[in-house]
Amino acid sequence: MTTLVLGIGNTLLCDEGVGVHTVRALVQNHSHLADVEFMDGGTLSFSLAGDVEDASQLIVIDAAELDSPPGTVRTFIGADMDRFLGVNRKRSVHEVSLLDLMAVAHLAGHLPERRALIGIQPDVVDWGDAPTAAVAQAIPQACDLTLELIEAWRT
Repeated sequence: MTTLVLGIGNTLLCDEGVGVHTVRALVQNHSHLADVEFMDGGTLSFSLAGDVEDASQLIVIDAAELDSPPGTVRTFIGADMDRFLGVNRKRSVHEVSLLDLMAVAHLAGHLPERRALIGIQPDVVDWGDAPTAAVAQAIPQACDLTLELIEAWRT
């Protein structure tokens, strides 16, 4: 089984890029993991549909409106992820939404059965090339949650 860990976001908009920053941290420390592909998904596009469809398991890391303090991290697995994306159609700087990308995979009959969203509450979404302190401090927690999911799904 191949697990795709997809970090999305715009790294030029402070906390909006936290998914990409998290995947970069994972690559730096865990690129050796077998059957795991870490990918910088940037601001999303339909070109990622093939990668999502090819994955047996999918973990997406992104800034998400959680109605919580900045840096809060939450994991949404399977149907909970689908519900969260359906209810929270956030205005986004992304070319397409994650919901759109998941819909394409679903329509093609290739939506990974094991899928999760690790959402991190942003503080500032404005020009800047680094996350704010609260969000930067959440990156290790998001990395740990990602690794826990990868390990749990190996069984």
